[in-house]
Amino acid sequence: MTRDLALLPKGHLHLHFEASMRPATLRDIAAEADEPVPSWADFADFSDFEAAYGDVLHLIRRPDQLERIMAELADDAKADGVVYVETTLAPVLHAHLFGGDTQASLDFLLAAAAKEEARTGVVIRAMIASARTGAVEQAVADARLAAAYADRGVVSFGLHADERGFPAAPFAEAFDIARAAGLLITPHAGELVGPESVREAVEVLHADRILHGVRVIEDAELTAEVARLGVCLDVCPSSNVVLHVVPDLEHHPLPALLAAGVTCSINADDPVQFGPNVLEEYELSRERLGLTDEQLAGCARASLSASGAPDDVKARGLVGIDAWLAG
Repeated sequence: MTRDLALLPKGHLHLHFEASMRPATLRDIAAEADEPVPSWADFADFSDFEAAYGDVLHLIRRPDQLERIMAELADDAKADGVVYVETTLAPVLHAHLFGGDTQASLDFLLAAAAKEEARTGVVIRAMIASARTGAVEQAVADARLAAAYADRGVVSFGLHADERGFPAAPFAEAFDIARAAGLLITPHAGELVGPESVREAVEVLHADRILHGVRVIEDAELTAEVARLGVCLDVCPSSNVVLHVVPDLEHHPLPALLAAGVTCSINADDPVQFGPNVLEEYELSRERLGLTDEQLAGCARASLSASGAPDDVKARGLVGIDAWLAG
């Protein structure tokens, strides 16, 4: 029996908001801005990818475009069998659309998320992320903003951008603020830098989840520790191929991580740039990584259990996963 993965209830925990947009939406906003449509066949390295992400951000000129992206995010999630989305937001990126007011930017994005949740039934919460390439002071300000919204739609606090030369330890104060507010600690680590980046996320930031984290597999002792602690890795297979973290999908460490007992969720990261949506990532994990339906169901369970979703959403989703597996 081949179970339909679109019917498997799942969470989507590693999804950058702006890059969730559909290719057609990217074309539309480029036309509205009278700018060329960004295109990319490949990325030479992470810096090339970041520049391309900047090209996408440059095209977003009006708040209603943010509303469109949020609406389509919800529709696409529902079609993929996603019951909960924890999308990464950086309100500072859109503050210029709100007179330079970062809080107004966040208010607008959370209101858009609440509207789409009511319309589609897909529960949407936010991870506020700060750039590790930026100032520590900005990260502290981001953490304080996230903490102020801990009961108003924000559930986690992250750290993204280029790991190379930008360790996480200087940002410990920001994560202390987030943790004190009850937010999940969800930094990127173990993507461009090896196990030492994962160790820092675990030992210094005390991560609940790590976005990517796949290079922990290079250190068997640390892999065992991550498994023992139950830290969830929010894995994005296609992203790791496109950004040359792994040579090809068949060499992706997700099966090895699961075999080692590491908790993993499956995610799309930046669909407009990397291609697959989250359902396609599950399908690729089945077809090319050889994951069994039991393993895929386990990843779906992790995507809810390790999330900031409300308890009732987790409970319903977990029952649905058991029902899917039972056929």
